[in-house]
This record gives sequence, structure tokens and C-alpha cells, in this order.
Amino acid sequence: MFQKSFVPIASIGLLLLVWLIAAVLVADAQVLPQPHALVGPFWNELKSGDLTYHLSQTLIRVAWAFVLAMFVGSVIGLSMGRSQRLNRWLDPWLVVFLNLPALVLIVLCYLWIGLSETAAIVAVTLNKVPNVAIIIREGARALSPDTDALAKVYRMSAWSRLRHVHLPQLAPFIAAAARGGISVIWKIVLVVELLGRSNGVGFQIHLFFQLFDVGMVLVYAFSFISVMLFVEWVIVQPWERSTRRWRQT
Repeated sequence: MFQKSFVPIASIGLLLLVWLIAAVLVADAQVLPQPHALVGPFWNELKSGDLTYHLSQTLIRVAWAFVLAMFVGSVIGLSMGRSQRLNRWLDPWLVVFLNLPALVLIVLCYLWIGLSETAAIVAVTLNKVPNVAIIIREGARALSPDTDALAKVYRMSAWSRLRHVHLPQLAPFIAAAARGGISVIWKIVLVVELLGRSNGVGFQIHLFFQLFDVGMVLVYAFSFISVMLFVEWVIVQPWERSTRRWRQT
């Protein structure tokens, strides 16, 4: 257990070492500051409340878009996986939205809905729904027909079959979609904030980009990355391991 927890810490330590060496070789703090040079700016932003405020706004958008994308994408994917006719109708739609650039969807949502919080969340959600739907569709196709037939023999209701038969088998696919969803959504959220919001990590990064303040860009970027690593290690990976254990029993 200690060895498993030590490896990620050692890996991050190696990354910091590479950063430190690169900063020494560049020898220009305005281009690439050393890691310890960010401690002061980070503390000032934290003490003023700016970092907490903008980080919380971004995380709220990530949470809303994640929940909506997982729900809508799971419903669509499960329906397509269980119905060949529906799959033939909706598959071209998935292909179109999968290949539609995220920037185009973001701009269109802002033009059609306005520069609002709703437009921002809808844009991020639409960008992720096709990916979730495809993963869940493949999971639905892999459902055991024998287990489904047994549930029909016992005359289980549609809700009972979904809860006790389908969802346990789909759990690894849902975990994979969730893991990929978080990594994609938070990146798109930053672009959405950069283009049309007045707060959030993306907005702050754009602000300090205009000032060519590399240090503050890194402060906000690494603060958000730290939160995402926490979510990955504490929530997503344990959940993914539990779904794999269920499949092995």
C-alpha cells in the first residue's frame, strides 16, 4: 500500500525536478519561473480570496456539465445499444457531433443563447455527450443476454432490470466514461470561460496572458490541476477499481 501511494508522489516530484532544471536552463523568470517562485503569488491570491472564488466558479461549471453529460449520454447510449433501429437513426448524429470542433459549439451556444451561464454549461455538455453515448452504447451491446432472459423469466420490472441487471454490468463502462469525461470537460470549461465569462480559472488565465504574467498563469493552472488530481485519486480511481472487482467476482 505504501509503495502504491509513493509512486504518484515520486512521479510528481520528478516532474518538479524537470521543471526546476528547465527553469535554470532558460534563466528567465518571466518566461519560466522556478517552482518556489510561485509560492508567494499563490499565497497572495489565496489570501485575497480571488483564487478560491474563481476556482469555485469553474468547479461549479465542471460539476453541472459533468452530471448533465453523463445523464444524457448514458440515456442515449443505453437506448442505442438496446435498439438497432434507434442506433441507425442516431449514429450519424453522433458522428457529426464527435467531429464538430468544440470551439464551434461554444461560439454557436453563445450566439444563440447569449453570453450567459446557461450557454456555457450547454456548450460544455454538448461537447461531451457524444463520447459518453458511444462508450455506454458499447457497454449496452456487451450486456449478457442470458442474464436479461433470466430477469424476464422472473418478471422483473423495467426499473428492477435496469437497477439490478443492467447498471452493474455497465458500471465499468460508466466509470470509463466518467473518467474521460472529467478530463475533457474541465479543459473545455476553461475555453468557455476564456471566450465568454467574467470569472473562473479560464477568465483569469486569459487576463494574465494579456499581461504576459507567466507566473500567475501557472498559479491558476496548477491550482486547478491539483483539484482535478484530487478528484481522480480520491473518487474516480477507487470507483473504477470497485467496478473491476465486481466483474471479477
